[in-house]
Amino acid sequence: MSMNNQGRPTGIGSADSAVPDTITGNRGLQIEEPLIFEQDSAGRCGVDLPEVPAMRMRLGTVKPRAAVGLPGLAEPQVVRHYTRLSQKNYAIDSGLYPLGSCTMKHNPRLNEKMARLPGFSDVHPLQPESTVQGALELMDTLAHWLKTLTGMAAVTLAPAAGAHGEMCGIMAIRSAHEARGDTGRTKILVPESAHGTNPATAAACGYTVESIPATPDGRVDLEALKAKLGPDVAGLMLTNPNTCGLFEREILEIAEAVHGAGGYFYCDGANFNAIVGRVRPADLGIDVMHINLHKTFSTPHGGGGPGSGPVVFAESLAPYLPVPFVVKEKGDFRLVEEAGEGPAFGRMKAFHGQMGMFVRALAYMMSHGADGLWQVASDAVLNANYVMARLQDVMTPSFDGPCMHECLFDDRFLKGTGVTTLDIAKALIDEGFHPMTMYFPLVVHGALLIEPTETESKASLDQFVTALRALAERAKSGDVEYFQGAPRLTPRRRLDETGAARKPILRWTPPAEQAQAAE
Repeated sequence: MSMNNQGRPTGIGSADSAVPDTITGNRGLQIEEPLIFEQDSAGRCGVDLPEVPAMRMRLGTVKPRAAVGLPGLAEPQVVRHYTRLSQKNYAIDSGLYPLGSCTMKHNPRLNEKMARLPGFSDVHPLQPESTVQGALELMDTLAHWLKTLTGMAAVTLAPAAGAHGEMCGIMAIRSAHEARGDTGRTKILVPESAHGTNPATAAACGYTVESIPATPDGRVDLEALKAKLGPDVAGLMLTNPNTCGLFEREILEIAEAVHGAGGYFYCDGANFNAIVGRVRPADLGIDVMHINLHKTFSTPHGGGGPGSGPVVFAESLAPYLPVPFVVKEKGDFRLVEEAGEGPAFGRMKAFHGQMGMFVRALAYMMSHGADGLWQVASDAVLNANYVMARLQDVMTPSFDGPCMHECLFDDRFLKGTGVTTLDIAKALIDEGFHPMTMYFPLVVHGALLIEPTETESKASLDQFVTALRALAERAKSGDVEYFQGAPRLTPRRRLDETGAARKPILRWTPPAEQAQAAE
């Protein structure tokens, strides 16, 4: 295996004759790219800067110990460096992104065009309300459609992401209990298959978390839930469809039981794209639910970009809506900024939320219309069930029957092969696909969670399925070495993950100073 001078495996050179060495380390149009610091050349610069005049140090006796350490590069080097790095990224514009519960799907360019319109792209939260009436109207319109699609009475657009939305919902539940003097409720019930942020949110809000087991068919055990309900339970946090990609068939009975015990029903809306336009959460007895705009309404997600997690409230919790929110008075729109004397808990963040995400989400809704959003849910469920049907004879579905927007497999089909879920994922990279979500949910051993999303065609699904079928059959044939050496065709080969975790290199140092460690 070829290494560069930082000790990183390049993927160039292999015992496999199909992966030959090259003189440069390049492979056709896939250019080997060193770190930007490794390209440093003294005196090289892409711009002309004036000489720094002599000046008295303003840090007293503290003197610079060394140069700043920025690499010297000419402009073409900088442009080529970042262009080459971008070509090593996998993107939804390149291919299928089956990344399980975090939906990565096509973001229509219309949405992006709308978000760049002057007045939306350059709006500032401290502008006078008279200068942002259009932006406020857009927020009010988005709020209207979120309430319409969910059947809820109120919505806050402020939360910055799904987990922030969870916190908003649980804070509203806590405020409601405290407002009526019911301070003895110290527990939140959370199914064992929940997203990890659910119990973390409950704990952050001061609650003790009680786990609810699942039935053999992957759904909440209703009898176990009822057994844990009591005067000390503040509410239930449940995802529907759940993290196993299944609809909770007994959700009406679950809601009735929770309400009967005096608790509130919080729903994690991460998987709303499976039911949008077809099921209204309010009709299921849900009191409060967050909505990930990136999962259902196509706003960009990942890479640390801006998130948006609006929260919708039923009549039962509408009085606890946090500020700010938009109202229309005498023909003008304004933001309600003060919580007043009511029972609401105040603010979730400094301003009103992420304007760019609001524009994209509303553009998505309006371009689809009611029938289009109905089809979004239909196609998401159809695509996932198609993938499951095509793979269930060579892989092992975790649960019987149809799924919702994602299909879940476990590693029973790999038993005795010496091949692991991780090996399958690494080999899938060589086939040109980003791997599915692995080892989650934790309740399923060796999980492979596949969410193809509604934006994929049958042709792209067939190509993905063909690759997975071939890999499953190759694993069963005993070709362990092939999987343990994968990926072979990537710019970087498989790392020593144990070494990388125990001896990480967190900053670049010149080769002479480099200590022995894993990247």
